[in-house]
Amino acid sequence: MLPIGDDNSSRRLIPLVTYALIVLNILFFLVEMSGGDAFIVQWAFIPSRFLANPVADFPTLFTSMFMHAGLLHLGGNMLYLWIFGDNVEDRFGHTKFLIFYLLCGLGATFAQLMFSLDSNIPNLGASGAIAGVLGSYILMFPKGRIRVLQGQRVVQAPALMVIGFWIVLQLFSGIGSIAATTDTGGVAYMAHIGGFVAGFVLTFLLRGNTSTQLTA
Repeated sequence: MLPIGDDNSSRRLIPLVTYALIVLNILFFLVEMSGGDAFIVQWAFIPSRFLANPVADFPTLFTSMFMHAGLLHLGGNMLYLWIFGDNVEDRFGHTKFLIFYLLCGLGATFAQLMFSLDSNIPNLGASGAIAGVLGSYILMFPKGRIRVLQGQRVVQAPALMVIGFWIVLQLFSGIGSIAATTDTGGVAYMAHIGGFVAGFVLTFLLRGNTSTQLTA
């Protein structure tokens, strides 16, 4: 199931931060491609290097959120951010949403760090922060309808099902990855799980006390 859109009929704000994040990710990817491996090593988050010198490596906590391993990685992340980010931003407001997004990215990075302390592999991607957006979306819009591409048809599916399937996949993959060696590259599933949990928790702190914020 590939999500391609959702219901934005109740959206009140133009999602300026979501659009800006998408543009920034694309621009950063272009710079990354021109800079090559040296750029990736310098600005990606490398667990062992960070632990050796957290102060010097502090900027990589943020720069790594805007880097991607390829066009498919970038495209998939930006698709999810475009579909789900605008609704979450609409509920939080622009400033709170930006803070929320960055905190989810940090939560994702530290979750991955806990399971790869000695790893020398560069960690990069917006997946952890976007996982936080999904965590918030499923909490605030559990009955939201998502347009899903299924084969050659576009069907409507509840957000709880679409995101729930994603959660289950990440959990099983994450459990399997704990036992895997850190000497090879791959998908940082623990970052996805950490970002999702961070998004879920932060939503309770940032959404306010309005009961209508839990409706779809």
